[in-house]
Amino acid sequence: MEVYELKKNQAKSLNLVPFKLEKDIQELVEKNTESFFNVEFIKTEYTVGKYRIDSLCYDKENKSFVIIEYKKGKSYSVIDQGYTYLQLLLNNKSDFLLTLSQHMNKVLSADDIDWSQSKIIFVSPSYNSYQKDSVNFKNVPFELWEIKRFSNSTIALNKHQATSNESIESLSSAKSNSVIASVSREVKRSSEEDHTANSDEAIVAKWEELKDRLEVLDDLHIVPKKNYISLMVGNKTLGYFSWKKAFINIEIQRGNIKPDGTKSKNYFDLDDPKKITQEYSWTWKDGTQGCVYRVKLDKKIDLDYLMILLKQKYQNLTS
Repeated sequence: MEVYELKKNQAKSLNLVPFKLEKDIQELVEKNTESFFNVEFIKTEYTVGKYRIDSLCYDKENKSFVIIEYKKGKSYSVIDQGYTYLQLLLNNKSDFLLTLSQHMNKVLSADDIDWSQSKIIFVSPSYNSYQKDSVNFKNVPFELWEIKRFSNSTIALNKHQATSNESIESLSSAKSNSVIASVSREVKRSSEEDHTANSDEAIVAKWEELKDRLEVLDDLHIVPKKNYISLMVGNKTLGYFSWKKAFINIEIQRGNIKPDGTKSKNYFDLDDPKKITQEYSWTWKDGTQGCVYRVKLDKKIDLDYLMILLKQKYQNLTS
């Protein structure tokens, strides 16, 4: 990957500045977990039994634990370590729950956590083909991220995307592996098909057509979650798609209003001359007000007009 710094329309090539130690990567990521991965940092070097987790984090949106592991070499198995740490988490829920309760300064119960959305994030300067192939399944609860540092203090993060539609449970080796089998019974990776399976063909067809149009927007990607599909620009949420049989509820993120009246970055007003959206808001326990624009995607919707609305939020997030 070639990276350039642009000054007065002149491109200057940036030199790669390798990380000397895994600890250097860890310190950088732990200070920026929300910016990099949209998760809250909880604890470093967290020890449970004979195992030590590099970084323990919490995903507020999914109400789940996220474990981040840092690697500099390539002589390790992400599958073995990933499933071992997920089993550690599931077998020691009370320990993890106590740590999170202490961090949040409030008592939490096991029901406050969605254990099915637990995941491992690996961060390394590079991965070999074996490591990438080993997680090339649609439902493996791991993410592989490559991190690079360049001479002007630029940091580049690139997520390895799985391309296979094969489930890891379908492999004979996975069926015979008690760790993979036990974790897979509780930890579930959502797929797009989980949401489209119970919808009318006309709605699925509209969704496929919308996806084709969305491809023109750079750095925009679709992230299936347990109860909805997120439309993301980098690590920022453009909107949520909640599936019903005859339509899709779309919530375009407007932003938040804090108790003192200040608005979050990227708070915006949608220009909707046809008035097909509705404003909706709610208040969290801390008094912050969340605000969205709601619209239904049904078989009669004008996709050209819907794209005009979605592009407004896209431009708001990328400007």
